[in-house]
Amino acid sequence: MITLTDVYKNFGDVVAVDGLSCTAPQAMITGLLGPNGAGKTTALRCIYGLTQPSRGTIDVDGFSVRDALIEVRRRLGIFTDKFGLYDRLSAREQLVYFARLNGVAEKDIPDRLDRVSRLLDMADILDRRTEGFSQGQRMKVGLARALVHEPGNLVLDEPTRGLDVMSTRNLRSLLRELRSDGVTIIFSSHVMQEVAALCDRVVVMRAGKACAEGTPDQLCEQAGESDLEEAFITLIGTAEGIAA
Repeated sequence: MITLTDVYKNFGDVVAVDGLSCTAPQAMITGLLGPNGAGKTTALRCIYGLTQPSRGTIDVDGFSVRDALIEVRRRLGIFTDKFGLYDRLSAREQLVYFARLNGVAEKDIPDRLDRVSRLLDMADILDRRTEGFSQGQRMKVGLARALVHEPGNLVLDEPTRGLDVMSTRNLRSLLRELRSDGVTIIFSSHVMQEVAALCDRVVVMRAGKACAEGTPDQLCEQAGESDLEEAFITLIGTAEGIAA
């Protein structure tokens, strides 16, 4: 479980996250939905400790990001839109490196690599250098790195950006499978179809704030709409009216 309580993040005079409180429950997929600049990526970076919140608290499985960051990172798998692969290394070499970084015992590493390779159908690319990989292949390696230490929580920042239709479908299927295995998943998106297809819960963000939270059906009911996209537009518009 991931919990944000009254989180603020300022960059000078710019308020990127403005009193955000929300929860990603265990074994559910939670989406942060909002327009560009809503604060989604900054909120996720605060969760995995890339940046510290100016105020507020973030807990992962009861451990504070501020006070127990190493323990938090052991419990997180992180998948960003920039995969940051080492092009001169093979996929296998990168996974071994990240397994060691995350404290996986040497004797367990071959088994962990075998599991993620089978999960992501990576046998044909595992021993190839990642230089020249397609976007879908790079996605597989990036996701495998996030999963190799078998974390209970997965954080993804716009995970389908740049992926083709088949890669997107495969990723969605994988996330549903991980949810069935009890993994807590939180991801950011501004793609309505993605959120509607995947999310058990949605946090609608605008200008660093959560202006609505609930299941897709609850959001539609709250907005008085039958379609999630229309509900989103209504909720964002309401937030703009309040802000004004």
